[in-house]
Amino acid sequence: MDTIINFESIKEYNAFNNQETLHPLVSVVHLDNADPRKNRPLRYSFYTVFLKKIKCGDLRYGLSNYDYDEGTLIFLAPGQVIGQYGDEYYQPQGLALVFHPDLLSGTSLGRNIHNYHFFSYAVNEALHLSEQEKKIILDCFSKIEYELQHPIDKHSKHLIVSNIELFLDYCTRFYDRQFITRDNSNKGILERFESVLNRYFSSDNPAKIGLPSVAWCADELKLSANYFGDLIKKETGVSAQEYIQSKIIDVAKIRLFDHDKTINEIAYELGFKYPQHFSRLFKQRTGITPNEFRATN
Repeated sequence: MDTIINFESIKEYNAFNNQETLHPLVSVVHLDNADPRKNRPLRYSFYTVFLKKIKCGDLRYGLSNYDYDEGTLIFLAPGQVIGQYGDEYYQPQGLALVFHPDLLSGTSLGRNIHNYHFFSYAVNEALHLSEQEKKIILDCFSKIEYELQHPIDKHSKHLIVSNIELFLDYCTRFYDRQFITRDNSNKGILERFESVLNRYFSSDNPAKIGLPSVAWCADELKLSANYFGDLIKKETGVSAQEYIQSKIIDVAKIRLFDHDKTINEIAYELGFKYPQHFSRLFKQRTGITPNEFRATN
């Protein structure tokens, strides 16, 4: 029976792809040198970045061809799985940058790696590169590869990690560009987000389930939570959580006009487990308490 292939070390992954191991914690893997293989889910115990061609090999998951489609970057955090079962063989193509969390120990990148949200984006939220952007990415890979081929000295770790960090910073810029160039589709997602919230607060779900979370909204929109959060922040200037809170306050203001309901009843209807949490949020967002708002209106 086919099972998920697990890669615990960089050396294992290098061997799987006919790649020499030059450093135990980091590698630039030339996937074209690997043997043809069957489709199979793969799990990595290290950070993995694929520079792939559109719809090739084990990443054939309906990636859309946008204006920027000369190359595609896909990011995986340790423990994530990619791929699917299949009987057909394919020849892997492109490059993979793999680096173990231990490489980042004691570095600024190690302290800040969690800020690169795209490591938990879904496959269909990949970064699509222009030809110029692809050249910059390849240059970063080349610098890392140069250091791997250079005899290890006291500068090696710093230079390798610094170049990985430079690469990730470029990817952050390119994702910002991607959000901008997909402005129309982003606005569509924002409208759908608003509709999701309207439907939620028009139903009895808040009282039954509680307040809508960012993860729940992202799932309703078929997006990963981090990608959704970054997109909303880019489009509106506020976090998805802040956007949800603003919606809660807007709904609360309307309901506060109904003097037949107590503040506590309104709080429970909105999904708050404790009414005091509602009052605290309302004052934080408006500067006055729900009772004061009701009194002035």
